[in-house]
Amino acid sequence: MTVPSIPTFVPALTTEAQPIVSEAEMEAAVRTLLLGMGEDPDREGLRDTPKRMVKALKFLTSGYQQSLDELLNGAIFPEDLDEMVLVRDIDLFSSCEHHIWPIIGKVHVAYIPNGKVIGLSKIARICEMYARRLQVQERLTAQIADALQGLLNPQGVAVVVEASHMCMVMRGVQKPGSWTSTSAMRGVFSSDARTRQEFFNLISHSPASR
Repeated sequence: MTVPSIPTFVPALTTEAQPIVSEAEMEAAVRTLLLGMGEDPDREGLRDTPKRMVKALKFLTSGYQQSLDELLNGAIFPEDLDEMVLVRDIDLFSSCEHHIWPIIGKVHVAYIPNGKVIGLSKIARICEMYARRLQVQERLTAQIADALQGLLNPQGVAVVVEASHMCMVMRGVQKPGSWTSTSAMRGVFSSDARTRQEFFNLISHSPASR
């Protein structure tokens, strides 16, 4: 019996790198999954499911095709500030790399400038770029913090992610309502307890605008 070869993953060096698996091959894999579930992929309701699922998966993992340079588009500006900048309650939608099931939650990001600031919408886009990859929450939290630290060289960066994992809610231990919190502290947020506490105080209450 011939064992089918498994494509080797090659990390993309640029956002224009060609995929090593075609959409047709991905759709054929979805069709195989449907057959394995005992379904008929040719029945009317499932006929276009492989195409739709591949399109959805490519959207949910579109962060692999993005780079920080393209995302920022020059939105870093000189500014003589040294007070905390906080963007909180950024919606998070990611996918667990163990089951490819949804991770849904919020991200809170703060930094203290050191001669440079970043466009506020870019903070949300950085979170989105890393979220739209297969993830574990701990790594996602660190990636967001490290990206901002590398881009701005600020006095410090703080990131907290609060999320619910559908692989815990809908299967396995089946615990709806459970949330996971992770944090990544860089620079002054790591070394200064008062600065760190100020950040946690700011994200611990509901915004007045709600």
